[in-house]
Amino acid sequence: MNGSNGASAHRHSARHRHSARRAAQLDFARAPFLVIWETTRACDLACKHCRAEAILARDPLELTTAEGKSLMDEVRRFGPIVFVLSGGDPVRRPDLVELVEYGADAGLRMGLTPATTPRMTPGLLRRLKGAGLARLAVSLDGSNARIHDAFRQVEGSFDEGLRILRQAQAAGLSTQVNTVVSRYNLDDFSSLCHLMAELGIVFWEVFFLVPTGRAQVEDVAGAEQFEAIFHQLYDLSKTAPFDIKATAAPHYARVVLQRQVAERRAGQREEAPDPLTAGLFHSLQDGIGRARGVIEGDGYAFVSHTGEIYPSGFLPVSAGNVRTDDLVNVYRNAALFRQLRDRDLLKGRCGVCEYRTVCGGCRARAYAMTGDYLEEEPFCDYVPAAWAPKEAAGAS
Repeated sequence: MNGSNGASAHRHSARHRHSARRAAQLDFARAPFLVIWETTRACDLACKHCRAEAILARDPLELTTAEGKSLMDEVRRFGPIVFVLSGGDPVRRPDLVELVEYGADAGLRMGLTPATTPRMTPGLLRRLKGAGLARLAVSLDGSNARIHDAFRQVEGSFDEGLRILRQAQAAGLSTQVNTVVSRYNLDDFSSLCHLMAELGIVFWEVFFLVPTGRAQVEDVAGAEQFEAIFHQLYDLSKTAPFDIKATAAPHYARVVLQRQVAERRAGQREEAPDPLTAGLFHSLQDGIGRARGVIEGDGYAFVSHTGEIYPSGFLPVSAGNVRTDDLVNVYRNAALFRQLRDRDLLKGRCGVCEYRTVCGGCRARAYAMTGDYLEEEPFCDYVPAAWAPKEAAGAS
């Protein structure tokens, strides 16, 4: 390694350690890292996996503009956290730019996840940038139009996604891609990894399907497939010019730790193992990155289009409604949220797993499969050391 490369690596390592400390210092009992507002369920797409079961027309019971602004005032009491406008397609709301500007002016770090349709125009992108939007996320679920469009069930959606990314970047916006892993694109995942490296994004959020909404259990990849993709993501994280997050799959953190421990023992790694992979610093520069151990209700809250307060959009169990309840109080004190933050309450393999403090399992998938959000993650291939004797006894 020459001197300049060594200095660059040292600076990157120092930045990563500083950012990891920042993430570790967040107290998720007091404030989430991220709040998402489902601004509407109206959408022109008909995605096979849609947790919202999006519809063509807007619901008259959606939060109004004034209620949306009041919601952002509530969220700001947590601090200058990440606030994402989602859907459905938030572009279907005529007050979208007004809402982004209000949130940005209040000090929130504003993100947006529009549908990949012609409604997102270059002019609207420029207005959103001017209003203070920090990050725009586009969904791409295949490396080509054939796979992606079949998943989204609208021809041309893939090309629209690439167009929106290019035009958002031209407008000066930070961009990310969201991808849903399901049985529909497992064989395409390596090609997706190659595509991401060409798109100029700063963040790739990889969602692992939860069977809720229109998504069915048979659409979910198996635990072994999850594990294989975790390893692909970790390999990619070493060279990718963007950060990577596995959503609804906190067991990716366990794979990261296992790989890093193995590398250190083999003399291939000097730093102590850390479940946060490289790239966190760059995502936190604009306030939209990831933090240690964010799972449903623990660092994360979701507000539905009608104001219901959920731990996650994939875990539709309500703890209140912003029209009648104080969001900050619900997040901090509602029994549902407190239970989800107490990992000593986890059951089955998750309850005895040595990685539960950095993982915790996907509570939404546990709920979808068993009706109990404290049950073990049903799509995890790992057998904890304390659980192995029970499994062996059951097999005998």
